Order: sequence, then C-alpha cells, then structure tokens
Amino acid sequence: MKSRTVMSLLAAAVLLGAGIGLAADQAEPVQNPLDVIPDKMPFSVPYGAPISLQRAQATAQAAVTEATKRGWQLNIAVVDSGANLVTFVRMDGAQLASIAISEHKARASVKFRRPTRAFEDAIQKSDLKYALTLDDMIASRGGIPLVEGGKIIGGIGCSGGTGSQDEAVCSAAAATINK
Repeated sequence: MKSRTVMSLLAAAVLLGAGIGLAADQAEPVQNPLDVIPDKMPFSVPYGAPISLQRAQATAQAAVTEATKRGWQLNIAVVDSGANLVTFVRMDGAQLASIAISEHKARASVKFRRPTRAFEDAIQKSDLKYALTLDDMIASRGGIPLVEGGKIIGGIGCSGGTGSQDEAVCSAAAATINK
C-alpha cells in the first residue's frame, strides 16, 4: 500500500514538473530594454566652443531672477562645453550641501549631453540600475545642457530645492540660450 502511494506521488510530481516546464517554454521571453539597439545615437548633440564668461554670468543671473521670483534660495553653477566651472552663484540662505551638487549637475549635463533628469527617470521609472555605475552620473533633476546653434556650449546646474524646483529654475535660465 505504501509503495502504491509513493508511486502515485512520484508520478504526480513528474507530471507537475513537466507541466511547469511546458508552461515556461510557452511563455514569451521578456526582452531586456538594454538589449534594444537604436537606429540612431541618442543624445548625440556635438560639443561646441565654450560659453563665454559674460554669457555664463547672464545665464546664472536669469536663474537667480527666476529663483528670486519664486522665493527659492538655490546654488547655481554654469560650466563650459568641457565641463569646467565658469561661474557660480550662491544665493543668500542656500544650503551648503548644494554647492557641490549644483556643480555636479551642470558637469554631468555636459559630459553626458543630456538633462540629469534622464538619469533620474532611468532609475526611478525604468528601473535601470546600471546607471548607478556610471562615473560622474547624478540621478537628480536640475542639470541642463546649454545648446546654441545645435552645439553644446555649456551646462547649468541648480541645487537647493526639490528636484522639480531646481529643474524649473535651470529650464528658465537655459531658455535664454536654448532657442
């Protein structure tokens, strides 16, 4: 009697295992988004001549004007097309930790030729954790490349508010160049 029960259980286990294997074979494979090969190179805006000090200061001032209008105290960094700091403004009352963050956002936007929001979205929305392994990446909004004549001339980074506040101020300032 015991052998009959054991045989029945063994047969059920074999059939169950075969059914699971069959179901797995019939399921469509999930494609890894990193395996998709785009036809065109994304974020391929070429680098141009570096932004001048005068234009960098004017761009930073546009950011200060926007932040002041909204009552926000931010740190604002403008870098050139080589990701080198050209000008920096720390508004009265802006938090100290955001000094380095604003510079990092500006540099990353130039080095990677895209707004830093792209990295935030990659990690938060698309779960692409590999982005965390990239050197000099920052996954926080508020870094925007400055593009003139189809070429990157610099980048602006703002920090001290929420990511959406930083991005709003950078976008307003970048709009004075990115036409």
